[in-house]
Amino acid sequence: MITRHWFVIFFCGCSFINFAQDTENTPEVVETKAFSTIAIDPLAPSKAAFYSAILPGLGQAINKKYWKIPIVYGALGTSIYFYLENDKNYKRYRNAYKRRLSGFTDDEFYGEGTIPILSNDALIRAQRTLRRNKELSLLITIGLYALNIIDANVDSHLLQYNVDKNLAVNPFIDFDTPDISAQLGLSINFNF
Repeated sequence: MITRHWFVIFFCGCSFINFAQDTENTPEVVETKAFSTIAIDPLAPSKAAFYSAILPGLGQAINKKYWKIPIVYGALGTSIYFYLENDKNYKRYRNAYKRRLSGFTDDEFYGEGTIPILSNDALIRAQRTLRRNKELSLLITIGLYALNIIDANVDSHLLQYNVDKNLAVNPFIDFDTPDISAQLGLSINFNF
């Protein structure tokens, strides 16, 4: 295990030492390239996050990632639907339990006979489960809302990221013609 770490350190150290420049084939005239730069707006990520906080999906629209808007609304809509459904069922069970405590036997879970379909303990367990599911749905909704804001912010940052060909790490294979053997390496090119 230790030898593997030393091998990795040795390999990385040797690869950084082996930078060389081919001076035989270098042209004498150095051409300067005109770089096309895009204006970087440092406030664009915060602007996208702010708009996404005001109206979910608006930050994605500002970033021109329109395909994400239905995903945002689908996720938020689904979690809100489950919250409302659990809340409605929780109120049904709670109201039936309250009516039973008041002495009534006409709730929807009592049935038509003298023996109830659901006991009072079953109503209490159902209330606990539905309240837990309701609270979990609320937490998921808040998390998805925050994720919408974070996505707009990060996506706006990545839109301004420089992926110019002049800043590149390119793997290469150099075939040594006298030995007919391949040499693997990694080249880092900085063109100014």
